[in-house]
Amino acid sequence: MRRKGIKTSTKRVARIMRENGLKSIIKRKYKPTTNSNHTLPVVANLLNQDFSTTRPDQVWSSDITCIWTKQGWLYLAVVLDLFNRQIIGWKVSKNQKKELVYEAISKSLRLRKPNGGLIFHSDRGSQYASLEVRELLKNNEIAQSMSNRGNCYDNAITETFFHSLKTEFVYHRNFSTRSEAELALFDYIEVFYNRQRLHSSLGYLTPVEYENQFFNNK
Repeated sequence: MRRKGIKTSTKRVARIMRENGLKSIIKRKYKPTTNSNHTLPVVANLLNQDFSTTRPDQVWSSDITCIWTKQGWLYLAVVLDLFNRQIIGWKVSKNQKKELVYEAISKSLRLRKPNGGLIFHSDRGSQYASLEVRELLKNNEIAQSMSNRGNCYDNAITETFFHSLKTEFVYHRNFSTRSEAELALFDYIEVFYNRQRLHSSLGYLTPVEYENQFFNNK
């Protein structure tokens, strides 16, 4: 409504929803977890919870979550640009091995082709600390950053995306197969989240609109 120039308040919207029997579908609380119990090398936290950026491809963040299907767990790795909250690369797999993260990053690099000065931030999970992922980032002149141990707030932007994904979408679906879940994830991420979902932090623009506005104003 703000996007359309309609002035109102949260209380008024809540009252109108209540009078018409409308309720939010968000019912379950998402609690992120990370297993960093490994002996692989870790790197310093370059962000320290400073998520501010001035341009696209300045800071990417990444994480893994899992989605239940009747065939078993489906693991999702995403790469998010902090500038406009866009999911620029993602990959799914029936396991959460290092290849899952490697492919998500590789896809992001093919799509965006960053010119340098990029920071890649994640938790301390073994996938991100693996030699293959570290070499991939190094070979593309990307500085690697990792959250402090046991602190989910160090990767809060990506955790927020997973919270939206779970509470708005996943928790209200029953997937028979992993393939069904993957197709549904494509629709949520590529069609809805990146191109239709409005973000208050972006001035009620979608991630794609916010980036287009940036380049149009240059």
